[in-house]
Amino acid sequence: MLDNEIIQDAVALACRAPSLHNSQPWKWVRDHAGLHLFLDPSRAVYTDETGREALMSCGAALDHLRVALASAGWRAVVQRFPNPNNPHHLASVTFAAADTVDDEARRTADAILLRRTDRLPFAAPPNWPLVESMLFDAAGTESVRVDVLAEDARPNVAEASQLSEWVRLYDRDYHAELDWWTAPFDVADGIPQSSLVSAAESDRVDVGRNFPVTRAGNRRSDITEDRAAIVVLSTAGDSRAEALACGEALSAVLLACTRLGLATCPLTHLTEVPTSREMVRSLIGGEHLPQVLVRIGVAPQIEATPPPTPRHPVSEVLRLEA
Repeated sequence: MLDNEIIQDAVALACRAPSLHNSQPWKWVRDHAGLHLFLDPSRAVYTDETGREALMSCGAALDHLRVALASAGWRAVVQRFPNPNNPHHLASVTFAAADTVDDEARRTADAILLRRTDRLPFAAPPNWPLVESMLFDAAGTESVRVDVLAEDARPNVAEASQLSEWVRLYDRDYHAELDWWTAPFDVADGIPQSSLVSAAESDRVDVGRNFPVTRAGNRRSDITEDRAAIVVLSTAGDSRAEALACGEALSAVLLACTRLGLATCPLTHLTEVPTSREMVRSLIGGEHLPQVLVRIGVAPQIEATPPPTPRHPVSEVLRLEA
């Protein structure tokens, strides 16, 4: 049995996982049987009508938890969807002591705290064939496919990105929700102003969601256009299990890139609109359904590290019953 302090520390790291608009749609319960992950439907986002993105967010948190426990000397034994009578009960986790704690586990856990969603333009990632191979090893599974978009596909994915914005141009509910999640208030969720970009900065990123702009200026002016590599994570279908697994794979991609010193930005706006989703699907062969795209590149090392985005206190998302 793990003591509560280890559980609390692991959950704190797990909750650093990315989520749609930093909505943090998860709850955790510790009881005599282990640790349980639940979907919190009260954190639903308007654009996520099917709950697919909330499940991916929870999947990323589940993988972050596994990493956190490994760095503390414990192996997570995960049973997904353990209760058919409760669709919000996503996973039950029990624990087994690891034989050793290696440096790999510690470095991956450190990457959780270093990772940021970076919406500014990137320089091209170096040694890309090696990075690509590592990402396939980290995230490719039977249920989740990893594809790298070819450079000549860039105009097409940029067109799909722009189309997803045009379709919602007059969607008042969509824009009202974006304004709500990016409001300049000191809260424990949503996207802080420090994580948004100005109009000039946004103009140099051809594949990205159009958030309300800030007066941040014109950072990285020497990067005249975004040169990020774009990776697509997809699944055969849209089942709940596939969405959860895709979130776990997304966590693996983001942490692997962070360990390599690369900047990342997950993108789901293209998969929220059926037309743009089909456009991306055609770019990866048309067999699987795109779930999330990730821009991967290099951010200048001389920049100050932006502050971490806010998270709810562990006391609000974890209930201890044992």
